Amino acid sequence: MWIHHNSPSYRDEIIDLLHLTILPGFVDTHVHFFLHSYEETSWNGQVTKESLPERTLRAGVHARKTLMAGYTTVRDLANEGAEDADIALRKCLAILPGKKEPIIVGPRYYCSTRAIASTGSLGPKSNLFPSRSGIEGITGAEVADGIEECIKAVRRQIGAGADWIKIYADYMFRSCMADVSSHIDGMHFPLFTRDELKAMIDCAHSLGVKVAVHAHTGEMIEQLLELDVDSIEHGAELFDEERGFSLLKKWAEMGKKTFWVPTLSVYYHILKWSGSRLSIDWERAQKSFKKVLEFRDAEAAKDRLDAIKISCGGDTGPFPHGENGLEMALMRRLGARWEDVLSWVTLRGWECVRGMEWEGSQGDAQVAQAEAKSEMSEGLNDASKSRLERGVPFGTVRTGWAADLVGVEGIVDGTVEDFEETIMHGVSAANLDPPGVRFPLNAIGLMIFSIFPSLSNGSYLALSNVISNLVINDSGSRSRYSTAFNLKPPPQLAPPVHDNHSLSD
Repeated sequence: MWIHHNSPSYRDEIIDLLHLTILPGFVDTHVHFFLHSYEETSWNGQVTKESLPERTLRAGVHARKTLMAGYTTVRDLANEGAEDADIALRKCLAILPGKKEPIIVGPRYYCSTRAIASTGSLGPKSNLFPSRSGIEGITGAEVADGIEECIKAVRRQIGAGADWIKIYADYMFRSCMADVSSHIDGMHFPLFTRDELKAMIDCAHSLGVKVAVHAHTGEMIEQLLELDVDSIEHGAELFDEERGFSLLKKWAEMGKKTFWVPTLSVYYHILKWSGSRLSIDWERAQKSFKKVLEFRDAEAAKDRLDAIKISCGGDTGPFPHGENGLEMALMRRLGARWEDVLSWVTLRGWECVRGMEWEGSQGDAQVAQAEAKSEMSEGLNDASKSRLERGVPFGTVRTGWAADLVGVEGIVDGTVEDFEETIMHGVSAANLDPPGVRFPLNAIGLMIFSIFPSLSNGSYLALSNVISNLVINDSGSRSRYSTAFNLKPPPQLAPPVHDNHSLSD
């Protein structure tokens, strides 16, 4: 990689990336920055006993850990009772007008504020007064009942700045039955009527905001596909023997824009926490995922590509931040091809989390406009640089802006074990000049390369053919993914001065 600085205080430098495979930055489409591992503190304990300042400070630490794991974009699907703190966190992670760097280090951050659930469903629930909503005014989501209240909740959250609306469509509504029936306690019941769901989804779409829905049962998933929802989270019961492939076929026919985020990682960890008591959830999740792979392959053989869109999101938060790569590892273990997994965690991740302004003909026009520019700084001054947070398409590499990239040292196209070892390695960090360039390094496995818009101040990045022939169409056996790259200075610039310092200095 060549970085050329027009400023006399800087010298040109070469950073050797030839030993790495350069990939687009990873995208985690389901995180919870305002939660930490349930093995440390239960959900109830975090929501009711940790103050909002503590939870917010923890969220900033989680953001950094996530970036260090190679994830340069995330979607946070509800702050779990932390009011509107994720809106403030997003501001701290962004490059504000007139600034060269964010306040804190972390990925691009799409947030959904409070989420929406119905009365009596989501906790925390008091042992003394179980019929009351929340504890000391704290609820895990905004409560809404009836069409009018549901619409108000959507409008209120979008008005506060939400990138996404998250709805709990079904849940373990009868959790207070746990003392006498673990079976009833663990059953998922619908939280809203079809009309309530439709009202919320239609309202959000009318305001240019996508909708993610927490759903487990096949009946609820079928209803959501008919209502044109944007992403379905979890979906452990997407497949069952009685229904067979009928729901998957319906998804392929009706839900062409709807993403499935399987969150395998959280099911895997729930099994670890609970032992055999909740093993059925992990078994269902595995089976549904394998059946979807089987269905997608069968459809691809008929030239019906991308029958069910998948993106990578593990529900990180209940298990440690920084271990986000577990979702990719589990997908590989369950039979997904490495090409497809990398597609789901990069391009498909972006397609999932991006705003509605990037969809359809309007989105195509924006991409074409960006591609026509030789510099991302064209038409941008310090007052409008914040547009880069949401105004740059995935994969853009231009003077003044480089798409977030991940350099992987290891084998991604080998065995399942090779892939897992490469993806799951830890990362250490080193900061290089100029301000705005973050280049965390790891001699063992993973390197993240993240360049912020401050490079438009006279800096030149020549990164030619970063990934040549990057075709990730996740079309089964037709997928192609070449990691060949060629990094060289542009011919119009003078040869760079070699820097003899090692990358680990």
